[in-house]
Amino acid sequence: MVKAIEFKAGSLTAMTAVLREVDNVRLADALQVMLGGMGEFFGGEPTIIDLSQVKHIPDRVDWPGMQSLLRRYGLQPVALRGAPAHIHDAARKAGLAVLADQVSSINAKALSIETAPETAPDTAEPAQASLPLEPPTTNTMVVERTIRSGQQIYARGADLVLIGGVSHGAEVIADGSIHCYGPLRGRALAGASGNAGTRILTTSFGPELISIAGVYRTFEQGIPQAIAGKAAHALLRSTGGKQTLTLEPLQLD
Repeated sequence: MVKAIEFKAGSLTAMTAVLREVDNVRLADALQVMLGGMGEFFGGEPTIIDLSQVKHIPDRVDWPGMQSLLRRYGLQPVALRGAPAHIHDAARKAGLAVLADQVSSINAKALSIETAPETAPDTAEPAQASLPLEPPTTNTMVVERTIRSGQQIYARGADLVLIGGVSHGAEVIADGSIHCYGPLRGRALAGASGNAGTRILTTSFGPELISIAGVYRTFEQGIPQAIAGKAAHALLRSTGGKQTLTLEPLQLD
């Protein structure tokens, strides 16, 4: 007899949106700065809303508004984490699961949405995240083909070495560093588990977005001429107590 339903253990790779506040207007401004208004950027990634960094959470949160805002960038909110008990019922009514702090079946990638202080002027600088420096990974995943539009590669707990390019609309993710021996034109996220010592290296720099340990940078205004289409690498440097995503050319001669 064919079973009508069957349960199997599995794991889910999800984006975690780490919020610093729950004001949707300020979150919208922060996402506009971070991602340049690029709609559907994340291509439908399931997303956990993490409120553990919010200092003050009001009695009421506009969950439908927040969900709509995240969906505008291709994030699909599915769950809530790090929230006090008094807002759990409202979150559940909005269709969000309420997770415990530790859920082993979910492998999370962090998107840290930083809002500017209320007294500070608007800025076009990339969003910054304060992240620990972790020991470098030692495992390596090697992929000997071009990653086409719509495809995703995730090197969990490892560096990622690509013998080929990354097309527009493709995404490569690694808990370690990313080495691309070909044109890098899609999205590249290194240090996905929080390792701030990782790098992104390529022989032809031209991505849509890069991220190291949750610090993002987009290129809707164009790529700096000094590195566009050339060998370059991206890394985090500590500047004024903050980690800044820096782009530098590579000398291969």
